[in-house]
Amino acid sequence: MKKILIPTDFSQQAHSAIKAGVNFAKKHNAEIILLHILDLPQEASDGISKGTPAPEVMFFKNAAEQKLQQIALDSLFDGLTVSTSLILDRTSQGVTKSAIHNEVDLIVMGSHGASGMKEYFVGSNTQKVVRTSPVPVFVVKGEFEDNCIKDIVFASDFTSEMKDSFKSTLALNKVVGADLHLLMVNTPNSFKPTHVAEETLETFLEDITDKEFDLSIYNDINVEKGILNYCQKIDADLIAIATHGRTGLAHFFNGSISEDLVNHSPISVLTFKID
Repeated sequence: MKKILIPTDFSQQAHSAIKAGVNFAKKHNAEIILLHILDLPQEASDGISKGTPAPEVMFFKNAAEQKLQQIALDSLFDGLTVSTSLILDRTSQGVTKSAIHNEVDLIVMGSHGASGMKEYFVGSNTQKVVRTSPVPVFVVKGEFEDNCIKDIVFASDFTSEMKDSFKSTLALNKVVGADLHLLMVNTPNSFKPTHVAEETLETFLEDITDKEFDLSIYNDINVEKGILNYCQKIDADLIAIATHGRTGLAHFFNGSISEDLVNHSPISVLTFKID
């Protein structure tokens, strides 16, 4: 891990994400990019693109740049290489574009979450980043402290397309040193007998690692509830899960378990994009 992107809107949730990003950066000796996005109305964005930004736009831009510089000088970053970036864009689009442009290895974000009709029609910015980002996204929930990740749940159906996500989780855990729990959720519409689930896991692991892992099988009405209820049961600190990142009508009708978890989980979530 060489570069970590940390978007900030200067909120308490963003500060928790910064603490988490710094924690990872120090353990990986990685560079940090602090990003702030001015999500302007279309007319203001048009003014800037024409080279005639309104005075109020410049006021907000200058104020945000000063805040970014102040944050970057915090002793929290001592010993790390830190750069700042301020761009004008839609928040979720800007984060994804910046991650691609800077070739980062991880995005660390706080989450305000979304629920009800707002979630259905709009969703949180973090949720949209999870949907579109080609790099892993670590979504920080609550206050982050050093060594606070002691139990990680890798939730999966353990098909072959999940292998890269599991390898990334293993790599992360070499630094974190948490207990890693493998979880398969059984639902009424997709039920596997225990022996079938165990055989699936054995096949999944055989060319990845020689370390043995126990599989937990949890029965629930849907996958999201199963993951959340199991994590509550073992008092987990982090959920690691892959996402297909569906967009457009496919997302509207099918949704995404990882995106729902980002909005509803009380604990942090680490997502990996798969094709």
